[in-house]
Amino acid sequence: APPTGPAEPSTPGPGETPPSDPIEPLAPTAGPEVELNARDWCAGVRHEQRIAEALWDLTDPTPTEVRTVLNDLGYIDERIHGLERSGTTTRFSLDLRDRGGRLCLNGSAAGEQTVVDMCVAPTTGPFTPEERSAHRRPSPTP
Repeated sequence: APPTGPAEPSTPGPGETPPSDPIEPLAPTAGPEVELNARDWCAGVRHEQRIAEALWDLTDPTPTEVRTVLNDLGYIDERIHGLERSGTTTRFSLDLRDRGGRLCLNGSAAGEQTVVDMCVAPTTGPFTPEERSAHRRPSPTP
């Protein structure tokens, strides 16, 4: 199952006794943690990290450079969508649906501010980047 973090404990105020019961982790209620199956979740984490690390060194990423990096990582052009540049950032989406899965990724290549996040696509039909739901997490540091 997707990982869940511990619940944020509330800090007792002056004169209050901290709770003695163990703190239960909160289950996610939205985003890829809920909508993706375990196989897609695990694969998504690996895809996020390897893509972010590969794009990290691009200081002024153009759509052509981002496509080249993605191709070098094994992502075919038919899976790469929405490559467009805005200022010094190039945004893209990847359709990684496989065997009934719903995994997709949203990315923004911007040197050290590169972010790659999992998203959820419809199970069937054409991939349209505007239909996906996203979940932002901090990008890994190399």
